Amino acid sequence: MKLLKAITGIAGAIALTTGSAVADDLRWKMPVAFATNLPGLGSPAAWVADNLTTASDGSIQVRVYEPGKLVPPFDILQSVSDGKVSAGYTWIGYDQGKVPAIPLFAAVPFGMKPWAYIGWYYYGGGHEMLQETYANKGFKVHAQLCGIIGPETAGWYSKPIESLEDYKGLKIRFAGLGGKVLEKLGASVTMMPGGELYQALEKGTIDATEFSMPAIDQILGFNQVVKYNLFPGWHQQFTAQYMLINKDEWNKATDAQKALVEASCTAATTRGLAEGEYKNGKVLAEFQDKGVQADQIPREVLLQLRDVTNEVLEEEASKDADFKRVYESQQEFMETYKVWDTRAYVPADL
Repeated sequence: MKLLKAITGIAGAIALTTGSAVADDLRWKMPVAFATNLPGLGSPAAWVADNLTTASDGSIQVRVYEPGKLVPPFDILQSVSDGKVSAGYTWIGYDQGKVPAIPLFAAVPFGMKPWAYIGWYYYGGGHEMLQETYANKGFKVHAQLCGIIGPETAGWYSKPIESLEDYKGLKIRFAGLGGKVLEKLGASVTMMPGGELYQALEKGTIDATEFSMPAIDQILGFNQVVKYNLFPGWHQQFTAQYMLINKDEWNKATDAQKALVEASCTAATTRGLAEGEYKNGKVLAEFQDKGVQADQIPREVLLQLRDVTNEVLEEEASKDADFKRVYESQQEFMETYKVWDTRAYVPADL
């Protein structure tokens, strides 16, 4: 017993020396772009904060601030880069005006399925290209994939959308590259945070909106204002969220602390996708009882949307070197992935 106590004491001393005695404790404030009660979209931020505290035995403590409580949702990138806050959790596509290539890491119209995207991100150089993309535009952040969900709906409308002509003059909240596609079709596209959308629909500030998947849209109450919900979510087949960490704070962390952040965010990515996939079917099945008409976009209209999307992507690639490099990398991966995707999975109708 004496020997066991001695060994335990030595092990504890070694852990102390290599851990908290050498590493500075990290105390990070982390504003989030999405309420943490939103499944798969906001919930991973809260889970990561709790998990980091537990896994690090208190060496890393992250305090989560709900949207707008510390900084506005659309200001998270700049606030983290400037060091006003140590970290932030957001959908980085909001910053396409500052970093044109960023939407390719957030949601791509007619893009990859969620599991294909994380394949490219982890194994196709996506993570490294993301760091370079931010650095090339002067932002001092480390970006860590920290959540992903499946397709959004294609939006909520007060009347049916039956052709591309119906988008002309429509006042609609639409994010990322999908918004650029609708602008090309004559829509008046605006951006606003999710928490403002119900009131904007109710007051007629906007005619229509997209935001997320059914399990989230229901919480925000869109079906109480408009009754036409469109599928599939062509503009966001995946939606990826990231933990942004100030570069100086990241460099200050030990290798062990960095490994915990990376592992926690990887786990949160899995959990976020799982939560959405678990909840969406039940919510969608109950829409009819709530008076919601869930319509499918006709195939011929989808083909037209895809053609316009390809035009937009090529235009963006011609204007920004980072966009071109990332886009070409994703396209190259998809050429081989499609071989697997079309052969390996049982069709949904079976």
